[in-house]
Amino acid sequence: MGSSRNQCIFKSSKLLQGRHEEDAVDQKVRRTLVTTLYASPLSLVVGAITTVGAAAVAAWVSEMSALWVAAVILASVAAVRIIAALGLSPDAEDNSTTMLELVYEIGAFSFALALGSTAAYTIVFDAPSQIQVLMVANALGYGIGVSARNAGRPTIAIGQLTFSCLPIAIACLLSSQVGLITLGLTIILLIPAQSVISRNIFGILRSFIASANANADLAQEMQELARSDVVTGLANRAGLNHAVTETMTKIDADTNLALIWIDLDRFKEVNDLLGHPVGDKVLKGVAERLVEVSPEGSTVARFGGDEFIVFCPVADLKHAELIASEIHCEIMCPMRLDGELLEIRASLGVAILPDNAEDADQLMQRADLALYHAKVGGRSQTCFYDPSMSRDLVRRREIEAELRTAIQRDELSIFFQPIVDLETGRIKCFEALVRWFHPEKGELRPDEFIPVAEETGVIVTLGNWITVQAARIAASWPEDVRVAVNLSPLQIRAPGAALGIKNALREAGLDPHRLELEVTESLFIDDNHSTSAFIEELSALGVRFALDDFGTGYSSLGYINSYPFSKIKVDRSFVSGAQAGQKSEAIIQAVAKMGNTLGMDIVAEGLETPEQVKAVRKAGCNLGQGYHFSRAVPDYLAAMLLAQEREHEPKQAIGRASA
Repeated sequence: MGSSRNQCIFKSSKLLQGRHEEDAVDQKVRRTLVTTLYASPLSLVVGAITTVGAAAVAAWVSEMSALWVAAVILASVAAVRIIAALGLSPDAEDNSTTMLELVYEIGAFSFALALGSTAAYTIVFDAPSQIQVLMVANALGYGIGVSARNAGRPTIAIGQLTFSCLPIAIACLLSSQVGLITLGLTIILLIPAQSVISRNIFGILRSFIASANANADLAQEMQELARSDVVTGLANRAGLNHAVTETMTKIDADTNLALIWIDLDRFKEVNDLLGHPVGDKVLKGVAERLVEVSPEGSTVARFGGDEFIVFCPVADLKHAELIASEIHCEIMCPMRLDGELLEIRASLGVAILPDNAEDADQLMQRADLALYHAKVGGRSQTCFYDPSMSRDLVRRREIEAELRTAIQRDELSIFFQPIVDLETGRIKCFEALVRWFHPEKGELRPDEFIPVAEETGVIVTLGNWITVQAARIAASWPEDVRVAVNLSPLQIRAPGAALGIKNALREAGLDPHRLELEVTESLFIDDNHSTSAFIEELSALGVRFALDDFGTGYSSLGYINSYPFSKIKVDRSFVSGAQAGQKSEAIIQAVAKMGNTLGMDIVAEGLETPEQVKAVRKAGCNLGQGYHFSRAVPDYLAAMLLAQEREHEPKQAIGRASA
């Protein structure tokens, strides 16, 4: 019983919904058809001139005063109709369909009745035959004509036909003349026949307009779907572009608009760890928060992936800062999904029109540039566009182009800085460092072009070139001296990375045991299978791995235990940095003790004074690197250092010499 009752209720609701939809369609069609009545006021003017003119001519020729009265009545009704047609706009929402139809109906019926009665009067009172023909022809022609013109509203069309023709038919039937009686019968038959035609025209018009409206609604729906994001329901990139274009065409010159570009930090980890369904829920949750916190008149869009954009009017820079702050705080609030409490982080880039840009395209470019600086600056922060960002971008692009050319033209050089055994003073290894001597700008510092190389992907080509050159030069050194090469995470994750290292060793004829690859802790932030495969493959070949800049990144003992590191390099900030002190010494001691226990070399970087050498050696470091021993030197000077060392073996260890 309950099930059948629910089914009945469901069917009834569906039926009511269908009726409502039909009523809505009928209303739209009716509105469109009523609009056609007002579509051509000129036809009313022409009709009024011809009929009023005919009545005036009939009155003048027949000298019948009643016809002058009829002419005045027709002229008055026609004038009111024309004024109403010009004054009432069917496009105005305040003018209801019923009111528009009623006003037109009253005027149309009045005019048709006045015209038909005038023609009937000429027959009843036996006006001259030419006058009868003139008025009857006018009335019949008007009735037939408007029955077609106003077929969109059959009631009006048939009513006008009836009021203009029926008085003539009655007058003809009341006469004693056979011809007029026949004419009356003909007119009687004409009315239903013409009514059928009007209704057929109406049916065709209604069907056509209904189809056109349905197609328009479907097109609108498809357009909205094309401009909407499937996951979040927000505007997508196409919808954002449309909204921005529409807004830009309507705003005043002094209107301020802000474009806030939002990127969710490390969103890939959510998809990888929790799955894409959870990732979609996170995107929906962020979308809801953005809609809720964005000011009125904003366009909120999902630009793609984990990027969102809020495009909104602002009063000034402070207002934009307030909105960006609210958006950032709202996103950063923990989100509970399926029992899991997720903390979402986001980076924001903001640009303002007209302060930062001249048009919409430039506004988006500069908001994107501000977002880039927010991510490079450490993520989870908001950056507003500054002109210096554009200058930096131009500079980076210039460096990128010149760096590619420099690699092709061999403008780069490899320098080598020794890593020394703190006990014996012997050079155990050289670290290969790239130097760029620009033909016009002179020497460019590595911190100028290495970050650009990493951002643009040139680091892969550059890193392979450095490895090849370093291996070739190291092959000429004594066999107990190794060469260390820094690798970028991008280079390691590039396809065929291990094969590139193997080829460099083979071409140089260098024993794999003499090559050390230095990697930083940032490599292990993302759990990437290609990283593990790279390290395992080359370690099996004999290549050694060193952990560089230890203590400055996301330090974890887990990956020290997981990967075959043979060396840990303690960052120079613990040795000679501004924060070097007792705490730093304790950290160095702890790292050194751990390394000695695991059988790993511990390198202290940045050694500049004998006191620092003594301190790190006492702390447990067995290797050192820094200006105290030597700066990075060209390959021929590196070979000279080795030759001098072999020729004149030190008589004392460095520690005793320093003492």
